[in-house]
Amino acid sequence: MAGKPKLHYTKGRGKMESIRWLLAAAGVEFEEQFIETKEDLEKLRNDGVLMFQQVPLVEIDGMKMVQTRAILSYIAAKYNLYGKDLKERAWIDMYVEGTTDLMGMIMYLPLQPADAKEKNLALIIERATTRYFPVYEKALKDHGHDYLVGNKLSWADIHLLEAILMAEECKPDILSAFPVLQAFKGRTSNIPTIKKFLQPGSQRKPPPDDKFIASVRKIFNI
Repeated sequence: MAGKPKLHYTKGRGKMESIRWLLAAAGVEFEEQFIETKEDLEKLRNDGVLMFQQVPLVEIDGMKMVQTRAILSYIAAKYNLYGKDLKERAWIDMYVEGTTDLMGMIMYLPLQPADAKEKNLALIIERATTRYFPVYEKALKDHGHDYLVGNKLSWADIHLLEAILMAEECKPDILSAFPVLQAFKGRTSNIPTIKKFLQPGSQRKPPPDDKFIASVRKIFNI
C-alpha cells in the first residue's frame, strides 16, 4: 500500500488549502511537513525537489508534484472527482477557474497595505455577488441537480464550497441573495468527509492572522 500523500507548505492556507480540501473530501489521509523558516524553504530548493523553486509541493504516488493546478487536477482525476468525459471535465475546469479567481483575490487581501484593504474588500464583495456567485446560482437552478456537473460530487463543488466559506469570512451574509447556493452550502457541508474536515481539530487551516502573515513575509521574502 502506498504511503499517505505528504504536503510541504507553511502552516496556513495559501495555495495548499484547496489541495487539503480536495484530499479531505476524497477521504484521503495526508501528512504535512510545515515550512516554518526561510531555511526550511531553502533546504527544499537545494534538495532539487522544487521544479520551479516554488511550493506547494506534494509527494504522492512516488512523485514530487509542484504547481497547484497540476496537483489538484491529478488528485481530482485519481479520486473520481473530475467528471466522466472530456466535456464534463471542461465544465469542471471552467467552474474551478472562476472560484480560483475569486479565492485568489481573498487570499491576497491580508498581504495588502492597510490603506488598500478596504477598497479591495469592497471589490471582492462586488465581484463575488455580481460576477461569480450568480453563475453558480444559475447553473444549479437551471439543471435542478444537487451538484454542478453530471449530478455527482466533483472538484467543482468542493472548490465552490471552499470559496463560499472564504467569502463569508469577508461578509457573513454574502449569500443572502442566493438561496440555491445557501442550500448547496448546507448539502455539501454535510457530506461526511467534508463535515469531518470542517470540524475543529481537522487539518483545515484558520484564516491568516497578523502573526502568520509576518512569518510568511519572512519565509518568502515579501
